[in-house]
Amino acid sequence: MFICKKTTYLSAKKIKYLNTYVLILITCSLKAQFYNLPNDYFYNTLTQKELSKIDSVQTHISIQPYIPFFNKRYEFVPDTFKLFKYITDDIALDKVFIDHLIHIKSKENKYEFKVDPLLNVELGRAYSDTTNYLNTSTNTRGFIASGSVGKDFYFETMFSENQSFFPYYISNFNNQTKIVPGQGRYKVFKKSGYDYAFSSGFISYQPTKNLNIQLGHGKQKIGNGYRSLLLSDNSFNYPYLRITSQWLKGKIQYTNIYAVLMNLETGGAKTPPNTEPLFQKKAMSIQYLSFNVSKRINLGLFQSLIWGSADSMNRQHIDWQYVNPIIYTNLGYYGLTNKNNIMIGANANIKITNKISAYGQFMADDLSNQTTFGNSVGYQFGVKYFEPFSIKNLMLQIEYNDVNEGSYNSPLGTYSNQSYSHYNQNLAYTLGYGKEFIVLADYKYKRFFLNAKYNFQTLTLKKFALYNNSVFKAQLGYTVNYAYNFNVSLSYNYRQQLFTDFNASNNTTHFYTLSFKSNLFNTYYDF
Repeated sequence: MFICKKTTYLSAKKIKYLNTYVLILITCSLKAQFYNLPNDYFYNTLTQKELSKIDSVQTHISIQPYIPFFNKRYEFVPDTFKLFKYITDDIALDKVFIDHLIHIKSKENKYEFKVDPLLNVELGRAYSDTTNYLNTSTNTRGFIASGSVGKDFYFETMFSENQSFFPYYISNFNNQTKIVPGQGRYKVFKKSGYDYAFSSGFISYQPTKNLNIQLGHGKQKIGNGYRSLLLSDNSFNYPYLRITSQWLKGKIQYTNIYAVLMNLETGGAKTPPNTEPLFQKKAMSIQYLSFNVSKRINLGLFQSLIWGSADSMNRQHIDWQYVNPIIYTNLGYYGLTNKNNIMIGANANIKITNKISAYGQFMADDLSNQTTFGNSVGYQFGVKYFEPFSIKNLMLQIEYNDVNEGSYNSPLGTYSNQSYSHYNQNLAYTLGYGKEFIVLADYKYKRFFLNAKYNFQTLTLKKFALYNNSVFKAQLGYTVNYAYNFNVSLSYNYRQQLFTDFNASNNTTHFYTLSFKSNLFNTYYDF
């Protein structure tokens, strides 16, 4: 999270036991304490609440990770919600409950360095129609580190090694796609398990007040909802260059992203025996123009381009249009039906009050589909309500997504390798296509949290209904350390898949999980 340079403590006697809380974090000058990842959705609800206020600073919150550009120093986003701190003189206890594991900082703020463990120990049991019951688990060991040098340079790195046993429907997805959702390829572990590694990192340089440059391996998200129809953190990490500039005193923020993606198909180049194959590469460029029309309204325009995939020797042939930084000029040059797959879209966020925000998205891929006009379009609408019924730190959200079945694919079947995907997953909407209604609720009391999410999904293909999904998750937990979101939680998950016009057996899965986890990034198992 984020802390301020000045903190205020309630007067109290020193105590030995961890049973007294004190309010800290009063709105004041910014100082980044947390990491740059698109963080866990429910963990960020209090940040979202502060940014939803009409009189809040004009951060462009529709693209994450945030880069607000308040001054020349590389900053993230103001997190002015209230944390609770134990009063203790015990440095060891501070490390457990408050601070980073390793935190080195110069007195003159010339440099800063932070290291935290990345842990996830999950134990659970799943019950389903196909396997009766199954023990599930995840064992993650890793680290995350970040640092800054001077006012203009920031870096971050993260690595984890994982072994997991998943419920049946996730294992089935893994076996079909050869990946773990959002976390890359795996190796078989003890016959029915999965062994996989996950890493990210970047360096950031801010040479001027209105320009930031990032080079790294990770992911971004564009949108204000739980899902994104434009660019999501749904798929695996990818190498990228992100250039963000700001204009008109911060009213306009313009982002260019250049990335290298992978199709999990052999790239054609010969590889020595007993070595990993080289997978087919494809290049992506994205332009996103965010405009704060007023303190209440933010509008965004989006364009993406998937360049021609590599040749038989896995070499890419890129023309100047790929690096063209001006939005919609490639649309005018190629159109939506060219083999260089172009997608366009728009994003909107309206702060109706300090507590209620409405948001939405529109995307269009190939508008010339011969089956039905508009068979490659999608739209989203949602509402967030913070502190309804005057209940402090409660958030309610509803969201509807509708994406047609032809979306995100290359317009021409001959060039199917140029779909809007990476590592066999959609770069945007998790389901790929279909209709989805989502209800989310999150409540926090001091370090305790309770959240729930319900998804109802309907998928059709050529007017034939494939199946309906009902996915529900409820989680109760306690945040041990805010610095890297280490928490203990107990969750219940339920999934029912009902086939209608398709000849297949219905299935139901429900599972319980006890977790000890550093929850820093999103994983999407609700499909």
